[in-house]
Amino acid sequence: MEETIICQWSVFRSLLAILQWWTFNVTVIIMNKWIFQNLDFKFPLSVSCIHFICSSIGAYVVIKMLKLKPLIHVDPEDRWRRIFPMSFVFCINIVLGNVSLRYIPVSFMQTIKSFTPATTVVLQWLVWRKYFEWRIWASLVPIVGGILLASVTELSFNMFGFCAALFGCLATSTKTILAESLLHGYKFDSINTVYYMAPFATMILALPAMLLEGNGILEWLSIHPYPWSALIIIFTSGVLAFCLNFSIFYVIHSTTAVTFNVAGNLKVAVAVLVSWLIFKNPISYLNAVGCAVTLVGCTFYGYVRHMISQQPPVPGTPRTPRTPRTPRTPMSKMELLPLVNDKLDDKI
Repeated sequence: MEETIICQWSVFRSLLAILQWWTFNVTVIIMNKWIFQNLDFKFPLSVSCIHFICSSIGAYVVIKMLKLKPLIHVDPEDRWRRIFPMSFVFCINIVLGNVSLRYIPVSFMQTIKSFTPATTVVLQWLVWRKYFEWRIWASLVPIVGGILLASVTELSFNMFGFCAALFGCLATSTKTILAESLLHGYKFDSINTVYYMAPFATMILALPAMLLEGNGILEWLSIHPYPWSALIIIFTSGVLAFCLNFSIFYVIHSTTAVTFNVAGNLKVAVAVLVSWLIFKNPISYLNAVGCAVTLVGCTFYGYVRHMISQQPPVPGTPRTPRTPRTPRTPMSKMELLPLVNDKLDDKI
């Protein structure tokens, strides 16, 4: 009886974690699109900078004041030698995501972001000379095919937004590869990641945002009928962006890897559906098919990766170290797993 209650509580806890993760993620995406489209605040650099500021403050409060998470200490030298390069790529990743949201629908942007597993595998193959077995490559075929179909049939296609989303995938993959080489030895969770990277990202982005978008924001403030209400919405999106990081930490510790992968792909489907209900962007039948094929491909990719991770090593095969000393360290030609869970690029 007691075991049944514990099992039921575990299932309930997992469902609650997934639902609150979905809620924060979809809300942040929809709010950002609403800011660009309905509030006419077409300044993605400034929106990203506001998110970084809110996340920096939120992480400080959670770790230093409320002490809900222990601080992972990083040497001052490592902060500049390791954390700063990661923060730079991290900043580019978030900015490109917001730029793409300004120009293309949420549904199309989320579909393109599902291309991240493919770019991660290809970059690991090119940069680290990692060799993956044929099942990994085969699982990428529906992802690539679905995105091609969705792109060709997208009724609101914008080349600039498409390129921003695509380069955002490359930035996410680059961040993954850098994290494996630069952050080895540090077991960062999502909150500590934000604590160290968000202030650097703010410092990197603040000046470009002011120079490129400052005059436009002043003009927007002068002509917008309700500027203070709009600013409240913009800063609220920043607060929710930090809450999203906390929800990611919670869901990772409450679910299995397989559940997390499936939930991540269903989250994309939920975001696409909610955005369509709110913004009414036109979606053709073939475009919907392309999106569905992509999400099924991502789920299959996660399943294949999980199955390979459960395989016992082949007798006599030397084990490859999990963390190479440098990105160019030669690696044996054995089947290897892609580095990241591709759904963790939601942070901030």
